[in-house]
Amino acid sequence: MLCSDNTAAIIRTSINLLSYPTYMSRKVIVRNTSIADIGPLIALQKRIYPSIPPWREELLLQQLEIFPQGQFVAEIDGEIVGAASSLVVSWDEWQAKHTWKEVTDRGSFDTHNLQGRTLYAAEVFVHPNRRGSGIGHALYRERRILCRKLNLKRIIACGRLPGYHLYADKMPAQLYAQKVVWGDIRDPVLSFQLKEGYDFCGTVSGYIPEDVESQGYAALIVWLNPSYNAKKPSLITQGDVL
Repeated sequence: MLCSDNTAAIIRTSINLLSYPTYMSRKVIVRNTSIADIGPLIALQKRIYPSIPPWREELLLQQLEIFPQGQFVAEIDGEIVGAASSLVVSWDEWQAKHTWKEVTDRGSFDTHNLQGRTLYAAEVFVHPNRRGSGIGHALYRERRILCRKLNLKRIIACGRLPGYHLYADKMPAQLYAQKVVWGDIRDPVLSFQLKEGYDFCGTVSGYIPEDVESQGYAALIVWLNPSYNAKKPSLITQGDVL
């Protein structure tokens, strides 16, 4: 489906959730996205982000065609409970100031660059009733595995700041994010990303203007691949989609 052979194409990460009593006997399974997942993904995204336009079916199909290795879904008992999408970019073309529509070409992933060395995390979301059960961690872990496998230099993302609207009249977004880094404020997204090993690099304004909770702001974050070898080529491939 998504990698150079059938075994790698069905990459799955199963994580026992014994530390989470609500889902004690269940497992999170992360696998590459298939065409059959598109309908459930759109429905789940609408539920999570009612104020933000969801993916369109044709865009999801194009993402799978362009970079199938970078698209993942998470399942519990056969139910899709989360997803993550990514593409590869040349970071020199974007740097710090950009919007989601610009870096993803409005979700088409036409900006995917086989010569790039940066895995750009375009989206991740988790079912609201399943948060706290290890799904987000499993998806982030799979991205790190992919980054290492493809010999990419880093993962970069612009994460939402959904708690910022509660503080927008008290402080600028940059200070809010810094207070999250310092541990003075907890943000549902940035606090989690910091625990996942990402470093905070600054804030980006107008990233997703429709994101009311974040007031359009996002936190620019990076994870550096400790296994990256600049002397070796990246291993990005194109494959068929199931």
